[in-house]
Amino acid sequence: MSTPSKLKMSEFQPTSDWDSVQEVFLKQKSYFGTDATKTYEWRIGQLDRLVRMLKENYKRFADASCKDFKTASQENVFEVSASIATSEFAKSQVKEWMKPVEAPLPKFLAASGHKGMVYREPYGVALIICPFNGPLVLSLRPAVAALSAGNPCVLKLSEALFATDEVLLELIPKYFEAEALSAVVGGRETVTNLLKLPFDFIFLTGSVGVGKVVMRAAAEFLTPVLLELGGQNPAIVDETANLPDAAKKIVWGAMAWGGQWCTSPGYAVVHESVAEEFVAECKKAVVELYGTDPKSNSDYSRIISPAAVERLASLIDPKKVVYGRKSDAAARYLDPTILYPISWSDKIMEDEIFGPLLPILTYADLGTLLAKIKSLPKPLAGYVFSRNQPAIDRVLQSLSFGGGAVNQTNVFLFIESMPYGGVGTSGIGNYYGKYGYDSLTHAKSVLISPPDVAIDHLFPPYTKEKVQALDQWFEY
Repeated sequence: MSTPSKLKMSEFQPTSDWDSVQEVFLKQKSYFGTDATKTYEWRIGQLDRLVRMLKENYKRFADASCKDFKTASQENVFEVSASIATSEFAKSQVKEWMKPVEAPLPKFLAASGHKGMVYREPYGVALIICPFNGPLVLSLRPAVAALSAGNPCVLKLSEALFATDEVLLELIPKYFEAEALSAVVGGRETVTNLLKLPFDFIFLTGSVGVGKVVMRAAAEFLTPVLLELGGQNPAIVDETANLPDAAKKIVWGAMAWGGQWCTSPGYAVVHESVAEEFVAECKKAVVELYGTDPKSNSDYSRIISPAAVERLASLIDPKKVVYGRKSDAAARYLDPTILYPISWSDKIMEDEIFGPLLPILTYADLGTLLAKIKSLPKPLAGYVFSRNQPAIDRVLQSLSFGGGAVNQTNVFLFIESMPYGGVGTSGIGNYYGKYGYDSLTHAKSVLISPPDVAIDHLFPPYTKEKVQALDQWFEY
């Protein structure tokens, strides 16, 4: 790869600096046209740069994530280590992923020396629109998918992450050439301007509202999209569940990252016969995990902004608080809060919560509950806690959701070998590992024919025998 003239990331920081954004976009388009990004060496080279950037600046990235809101050490360190692991996994697999795959052919074609091959080719320049809740994981993990697939990309960083943005804007130009990976930070105006450009692929992690904006813009250029959105994720707890275990896992799932994770349980819905016991176990779990003073506990993360604290506090019905409720907007703090009994018509159930609030509802009949959940927008995650295998099977077969777990929460999103993605209002497409590689590449089918073999029945004149020979196309 030739060494290009580099653009300073400081040029991107004003959202009105439209010329600089266009310049990098055109550079990436032009560079992609040289086919340099399609080589194995280029892809491995970009992943190596990403790993070096993270390892050589590990503490800076972890500290930045902590300043932004992930005060729990397990969470801010995870941001860096998970991004490194994703890159290393892709490095170990990309050579295999790049190999053309032979497809089965009709018997007569295979017998006459034909071959069917499926090649995977990169789409081109990708725009990756990043959210605040995964400062590195939800920006660099999609970048790994794009780069391993041979796509240059532009990261649109969240303007809410002051510390992480500062580090990324400084380091990306030091480790990457602008033709491969560039970054811009900004709000709605920046996104609007970027969406005016004919990107070859758009990857968004964000809200349903922004997803609709992206799809409308993508339609103008018929650009393929991958949308990772969200929703109110159910955690069903039946009467056979291990209640202390379920309560601890659900409370952790709802409170980790300050509840600001798209797979967090949005609510627990518990069989009425065990509801009181489950609520009591949830209260115990909060104390066990975060102590009696979570505000002073460094293992409990903050909320992203004072405005977000105020929004979350407005969802709390004081009459239904069984634990928590205290907030401090200036300190970006909100208690881990449990609310019970909640009904489907309560304000807190209207939309994705995205904070450390756990509403608890009850149900009497599983079939009625499943029908209710199915009447709502499809969630990104779904969880069921039970010892009853037929009940578990019924939930998994009946409910549509992006991904989830049985007797666990959130952990499925740590697994690189499983696809991650939403369905319906919770998203389109999936990524992680090979699934991300496939999403960021086009499957190009090629039939290879021997130069001296003709398929005679394709050519006129069409005799009865030639027409009958068409049946061979359906014999595999």
